[in-house]
Amino acid sequence: MDYFKDRNTSGYIFLEVEETPDTRWKYFKRFFKRTFKLELFKGLWIVLWEMLKGKKNNHALLYPLEKYELSPRYRALHKLLRLLESGNERCIGCGLCEKICISNCIRIDTKVDESGRKKVVDYTINFGRCIYCGYCAEVCPELAIVHGDEYENANEQRSLFSFKNDMLTPIDEFREGKQKEFDGYGSVSFNADKFIKKTPLTFKQTEQEKENKDV
Repeated sequence: MDYFKDRNTSGYIFLEVEETPDTRWKYFKRFFKRTFKLELFKGLWIVLWEMLKGKKNNHALLYPLEKYELSPRYRALHKLLRLLESGNERCIGCGLCEKICISNCIRIDTKVDESGRKKVVDYTINFGRCIYCGYCAEVCPELAIVHGDEYENANEQRSLFSFKNDMLTPIDEFREGKQKEFDGYGSVSFNADKFIKKTPLTFKQTEQEKENKDV
């Protein structure tokens, strides 16, 4: 601590600070000196030069036309994804995300369909209460809910935060291949293709294709 308390150590740059005038004559002398040294115009020239130089090296983004590229670890607004093979919803309505939610902002309504499977009727997240902790994406066994790249959650009514149809990938965009897979929380692992196994349905389809080719 003695080293940091010593102000006479090497490396310091001492500035010459002029004394504050205490008489009118000293005020006049300082005004006269600053006026003829053109210090005001020097400052204006520096500002003008930085403005002209900034046009060539402009680092500002034209928001909202341009946006920052977010890190994959960034936890933005949630997205509900579809299965890559069939386009069906990945969410199976297990309710783990609703149970683990710290801020108690997730609500899931499910029912049993005609085939006896659980179907998610409604899925809502109150983004006004959400703290974006990422627990819901981490605990999801189907990788159905992830944090997307949309960080703008302004709205006119608090009741619109947020419905299932707003988070689920539209089927038209999915068919066009516009569903984004994220590298962050709740994303598919980089080696997921190695663990994909052919299902009996896939075997039947391949056999039918062979029969059609033979015919």
